[in-house]
Amino acid sequence: MSDTAQSIWTSEGTAPARVRDYVDLLKPRVMSLVVFTGLVGVMIAPVHIHPFEAFLAVLAIALGSGAAGAINMWYERDLDALMTRTANRPLPAGRVAPDDALGLGVLLSIFSVLLMALATNFVAAALLTAAILFYVFVYTIWLKRRTPQNIVIGGAAGAFPPMIGWAAATGDVSAVGLSLFLLIFLWTPPHFWALALYRSDDYRRAGVPMLPVVAGPRETKKQMLFYTLILVPVALAPTLLGAVSWLYGIVALVLGVGFIAHAVIVWLAADDRRGHGAARRMFKFSLLYLAVLFAALPLDRLVVGRLLGGLVGG
Repeated sequence: MSDTAQSIWTSEGTAPARVRDYVDLLKPRVMSLVVFTGLVGVMIAPVHIHPFEAFLAVLAIALGSGAAGAINMWYERDLDALMTRTANRPLPAGRVAPDDALGLGVLLSIFSVLLMALATNFVAAALLTAAILFYVFVYTIWLKRRTPQNIVIGGAAGAFPPMIGWAAATGDVSAVGLSLFLLIFLWTPPHFWALALYRSDDYRRAGVPMLPVVAGPRETKKQMLFYTLILVPVALAPTLLGAVSWLYGIVALVLGVGFIAHAVIVWLAADDRRGHGAARRMFKFSLLYLAVLFAALPLDRLVVGRLLGGLVGG
């Protein structure tokens, strides 16, 4: 192969990887959960908006989440380089320049808020602004390196999307929107602490004061169990507030019992490789828990609506 051909091949071969690196800066896995919960907030709101407006609202939520993720990666690139789980991210691996990551994050932040304001309303745009600023300044810059309660307080940033979606449709923040916020806020600590239990060496090496590193596994497991217990009544709030029926409520109860069972197993497990396996399983279940719970909200509306429609029609 000639030098020219080799040069063309190398350039073309690396282009998709470079695009993928910029996509990775936006934390697409986190974004997918944010998009889903934000969409659910739009779907179960009592006010229906045009599908295109709903699409733009969810797009703004996605871009805002990605923007915060890019700024987070820019600020934490030194920590990411020390942790096995994150060492191959675009910044510590040297595939993206820090200034490019910061610029992308700032531009997307501004664009996402403007898009939300123009497509829906200023309440939703204000909430999106608050979510981005909270994740960047409160969680990333202030809390993460200073306190083991980083993920407890910082979890508020990830709890905004369903409330933003609700506000995009209604123009306000109701008790139901707040209950969805609180649900994710209380789900976040046991979810991340399960990860931190079996990744504690990573956090210790990077000097991040996650609870298992600072307080030890036993205290972490106790708090994980506590949070799964108080999640049960909070998860039932949409039913108790009349937003959905007991079809969703039953799903929430079953999932809540499952989450508690995983927390008990982690509590009883030894602090060794087998215990790490229990924590890993709880982490995976926590993802399933939130996904199924939020999927049950619009499904409840659909099923119950059709049943009521059939009864009225009959």
